[in-house]
Amino acid sequence: MRKVIHKWFWVWDFDKEEKWLNEMAAKGLALVGVGFCRYEFEECVPGEYDIRLQLLEHNHCHAESQNYISFVEETGAEHVGSWIRWVYFRKKTAEGEFQLLSDFDSRIKQLSLIITMIALISLANLMIGISNVSLMIGNSSEVNGVGFLNLAIGVLGSLGTWRLLRKRKALKKEQEIFE
Repeated sequence: MRKVIHKWFWVWDFDKEEKWLNEMAAKGLALVGVGFCRYEFEECVPGEYDIRLQLLEHNHCHAESQNYISFVEETGAEHVGSWIRWVYFRKKTAEGEFQLLSDFDSRIKQLSLIITMIALISLANLMIGISNVSLMIGNSSEVNGVGFLNLAIGVLGSLGTWRLLRKRKALKKEQEIFE
């Protein structure tokens, strides 16, 4: 039996999303499909799968991304689905530990990709929001909530970027300790 759950995660909370997906697998619900805030599950043996997600450098349809997905599948993992540049894999726990980003450099690179994406989107929204609010103030007869929405998205994204920058800094410090 399939079950669809709609759930929202901020991009900077990708680790919470992965943890939740693994908790679902531990309860006997294996991920079989993904979409925007949409997760499709199928019943399985509790704890049968480990779930991992990753942001790719290119859209999942790009040749380089397809090669990477094939490479991960050759390790015994199953590509469950993709959403834009995010890919979701699962692997049976009986086959051993499943890690996509097993070293400091790959984890730091992953965080940098996510930081860049969020920062660009936040900056664009801040610029559009400031522009729209400025126009609205200049023409006080028209109130446009879009500018405020852009500002809110920009501020939230900036906060998320800041959280990931702190996380990356801590990871770099940890890397220095082990080198």
